[in-house]
Amino acid sequence: MAFGVNNITVLGNITRDLELRFTPNGTAVASFGLAVNRNIQNKNSGEWETQVDFFNVTAWYKLAENCAESLSKGDRVLVSGRLSQDSWESKEGQKRSAVKIIANVIAPSLEFASCRLEKNPKAEGSVSGGSVPGKGVSVESSSEEADFSDEDIPF
Repeated sequence: MAFGVNNITVLGNITRDLELRFTPNGTAVASFGLAVNRNIQNKNSGEWETQVDFFNVTAWYKLAENCAESLSKGDRVLVSGRLSQDSWESKEGQKRSAVKIIANVIAPSLEFASCRLEKNPKAEGSVSGGSVPGKGVSVESSSEEADFSDEDIPF
């Protein structure tokens, strides 16, 4: 069986403040809207027009908590993840569907802003953002300072 590739990376502005919720078992999930502008040239008039694509974005685990603490409406962010389609039936019996981005990485754009990174301590046995419990890779941290000489730097 062949598998496909489902990757998307977009740069846009957050359209509403993040909503942070927790599942019954305590897993953090954050959601927000993202507007992505693009310029196209009108074939008839030759004028440039801005069109906007809107995406719903969902983040899980520590990524969700960090985003809810750090980001707000209007912030410009880079979102990388996968597309996911939800389908349901409305109260009127109509079939509905929506596509959203399940984020693996969310980063502020520093094109028109600056930020200061504040690293959160890693909890023992924690799962990095976007990973599935039980499928993550264990990473051990060391309190030792790394000692690099000029010979170790490849440029």
